[in-house]
Amino acid sequence: MRKGNAYTSTVTDGAWADAGDVDLPRFQAGAPPQHLITTLLGDYWISRSEQLPSAALVRLAGEFGVSAVAARAALSRLARRELLESSKAGRRTYYRLTDRAADVLEDGRKRIMSFGLDQGAWDGTWVVAAFSVSEEQRDLRHALRSRLRWLGFAPLYDGLWVSPTAEADAAAAVLTELGVPIATVFRARALDLPGLRAPQEAWDFDQLRRTYEDFAAQYAPLLTRVRNGTVGASEALVARTGIMDTWRTFPNHDPDLPAELLPHGWPRSAARDVFVEIYDTLGPLAEFRVKQIVGEFEPALAELVAHHRTGLPLAPR
Repeated sequence: MRKGNAYTSTVTDGAWADAGDVDLPRFQAGAPPQHLITTLLGDYWISRSEQLPSAALVRLAGEFGVSAVAARAALSRLARRELLESSKAGRRTYYRLTDRAADVLEDGRKRIMSFGLDQGAWDGTWVVAAFSVSEEQRDLRHALRSRLRWLGFAPLYDGLWVSPTAEADAAAAVLTELGVPIATVFRARALDLPGLRAPQEAWDFDQLRRTYEDFAAQYAPLLTRVRNGTVGASEALVARTGIMDTWRTFPNHDPDLPAELLPHGWPRSAARDVFVEIYDTLGPLAEFRVKQIVGEFEPALAELVAHHRTGLPLAPR
């Protein structure tokens, strides 16, 4: 697959953002160390130009059950992939996100944090991407499908993908970048005629509903403990990372479908409320734990650790 997706989620292939030439780590069940380290840097150190000691990053990964050997190997691989830049001072090694990797994470974060908010009235226009890729070009097919899903498309038919929210220029750019030989992108309005498949049928609303409801049910016990103030700092760090990893998967299945297309009683807003309350409330506790760990190695740097809230913009570098 060509470099493109930033992350693969716990549910299915997905991305923080359409990363272009930045090949950020894929996520698999169990939070592989490379994914975990970039997530933690994105959550608590993304706007900093200073570098963190590798020992602190290894200890942070240890909070999630990652061994020191695995964490150090992940740091080396991330540096070789030019996602981290490093330096040495004596026997110590220091790391930070490269500017390009940080930019991709910031762009992805903006989409994740705004996902599920009221987007206003929909104009009824669909963006359609039509293409033909042979069965033999499996890598290309996989790359194209993954990139289109992240943009907000779903397959109405095998070579005909639709979206009510995507940008036509972005779809055209993906098709061009991947070198799809036979393709076109256009805007259209659907005809509401009996016996014809409606574009919104590209999404499985029953499955989507269950996914949102399962999310809310899964995190209901944690939400209760968050409200009761019984979550400690270490658990807050792990739980906050976990709920973000789950929430970031939803745009791969639901491109913020307009209210005009949704069934009655759609559970997306309720699921978002659960995410926002847990993620934002645990932020100060998680930040405190990161500061504790970084402070064991570089007390001055510990004071620079900061978390981000869903409703607040990221600080400029």
